[in-house]
Amino acid sequence: MSIEVSNISKSYGAQKALDTVSFKVNKGEIVGFLGPNGAGKSTLMKILTTYINADEGTARVNEFDVTTNTLNVQKSVGYLPEHNPLYLDLYVREYLTFNADVYKVAQSRIEEVITLTGLTPESHKKIGQLSKGYRQRVGLATALLHNPDVLILDEPTTGLDPNQLVEIRDLIKNIGKDKTVFLSTHIMQEVEAICDRVIIINKGKIVADNQIENLVQEITEQILEVEFDKSLDADLLSQLPNLKSYTSNGDTWELVFETDQDMRSVVFDFAQTNGMKTLQLSLKSKNLESVFREKTK
Repeated sequence: MSIEVSNISKSYGAQKALDTVSFKVNKGEIVGFLGPNGAGKSTLMKILTTYINADEGTARVNEFDVTTNTLNVQKSVGYLPEHNPLYLDLYVREYLTFNADVYKVAQSRIEEVITLTGLTPESHKKIGQLSKGYRQRVGLATALLHNPDVLILDEPTTGLDPNQLVEIRDLIKNIGKDKTVFLSTHIMQEVEAICDRVIIINKGKIVADNQIENLVQEITEQILEVEFDKSLDADLLSQLPNLKSYTSNGDTWELVFETDQDMRSVVFDFAQTNGMKTLQLSLKSKNLESVFREKTK
């Protein structure tokens, strides 16, 4: 077992960041760890990487206890924190050499991770001269220097443009072929593209843990996008059965229903009854965003 968390709790004063959290991650899995801001994601990652201690419970990484065997945990883990800590005035190879000395790994490993992370064309530059995407690559290269079995990545794609997102996504997927990857992100498309499984935390508690396709099948809500030919008084929407919530953008509405029934014909009839026409009426497909919204509402 690569990661094993059992009844972990952590509080900051009166604020309970983690409340009896338990889960396991098998070797070779790429697992997305999702939750709203303040849900406890970074706190748990810091516990798993021995930066802080839990108040209660136990956690093991690569079979090593994070409290009693911290050095072996640190040897087993490559960690990229949310705010990638880099020395911007150092050259890429200079920075990696400094970290290689800390980990006591061979100089040849530096060239290996430069190639693996696609840093070769920028490796002659100072880190401060690099784009955000290449700085993230430097952070990943540093996390990979000691060839850890487990990678823990906290918001690895924050602030990247669409091209950089694709590059880092492909890099993580490639790395995940022979390592366990546990990553946190707010970008649902990244999780759908990279991860095999998702764990969702909300207010310090695990609220979902399953394969993405299984979680999507559990969703009971149905979302319709409808555009009417005239303005609508929102109070009229109370006539619609099973309506859970709604938002509007001009004459276009997003209607969320709590039912398995196809509500398109109901909305069409509602429009006619109220002297309106539907210029657009479509059913949004269920996806991970739907899962996240339902599990963290």
